[in-house]
Amino acid sequence: MKSKTLEILKNCMKNKKAVGAFNTSNMEITQAIVMAADKLRTPCIVQTTVSTIDYSFDTIGDLVKSNIEKLGKNTQIGFHLDHGHSLHDIIKAIDLGVDSVMIDASRMSLEENIEITKKVVDYAHPKGVAVQAELGKVPYLGRESLDIDWEDVMTDPEESKMMVEKTGIDALAVAIGNAHGFFREKNEPDWKRLEKIKSLLPDTPLILHGASDWVNGRVVKAIERGICAFNIDTDTRVAFCGAICKITGGSHCEVSDSRKILKVAREDAQKAIERKIKMFDLKK
Repeated sequence: MKSKTLEILKNCMKNKKAVGAFNTSNMEITQAIVMAADKLRTPCIVQTTVSTIDYSFDTIGDLVKSNIEKLGKNTQIGFHLDHGHSLHDIIKAIDLGVDSVMIDASRMSLEENIEITKKVVDYAHPKGVAVQAELGKVPYLGRESLDIDWEDVMTDPEESKMMVEKTGIDALAVAIGNAHGFFREKNEPDWKRLEKIKSLLPDTPLILHGASDWVNGRVVKAIERGICAFNIDTDTRVAFCGAICKITGGSHCEVSDSRKILKVAREDAQKAIERKIKMFDLKK
C-alpha cells in the first residue's frame, strides 16, 4: 500500500507548489473539502484529530473514506491524522484507515521526540502509512504566553536534520513564527530559518501548521522556500459555524467549533428519539 498523502506531498515538492490539508469533524465539512477538491480537480488532504475520532465514536474513518470514494473521483485525496500525541493515538487512527499520521511530540525534549517518533515510524511504515513529525513549537492560544519568545520555540535547522536522519520520517512540520488558531503570530516569519531547514532537508516535505490566515504574499514566499502543505482548520470552522448562526439567528456566534453546536443537537435529538421509543414499547 502506498500513502496517497505522501505521494501528494512529493508531487507538490517536485512541482514547487503546495497542497491544502483541511481538518474535518463531521460529514458536511468532509463533503465540503472533498467536493471542493473534486470540482477544482486539485489534490488535497482530509485530516482529522483524536478528539474528532472520539467525538464520532470511531466512525469518522468510514465517513471520510466513503466520501472520498464517492465524491472525489476526479482528483487524488489523502487521509491524515493531525496531531497524534502517542503511539496509541497512531494505532487507533491507522486502524480507522488513515494513510498518513502526525506524531506531535514537539513539547517533549529533542531526545524524547526522536524516541517516540522512531517508534511511530517503525509501526507505521510496514503498513504503508507515512509519518509526519513536528520540531519546534507552533503555539496555541491559552497554552503559551502572548509574550512568547519566538527564538525559543522556532525549529532549529540542525535539529531538524538530526530528526529526519534518526527517525526516517516522511515529512516535517516546522515552526517559523506561525501559530494555531487565534494566537498572534510573529510579525514576519523567519524566512532565513526556513531556507536553512530546506537546504538541509532537500528531499523532505515541509508542512506549515496554523496556516488559515496565511494569504497572498506569505503563501508564495513559503512555497518558494520549501513549504509544500498548509494545514487549515480555523478558516473552515469559522465559515461553517458562521453559516449556522446566520441561518438560525443564534446568539452564540462566537462559537467556532462545530462540535460544540452539533454535540448538543445530537444529544437532544437522541433524548427525543429515546422518548418516542419508550412510548411505542408498551411493555415498558
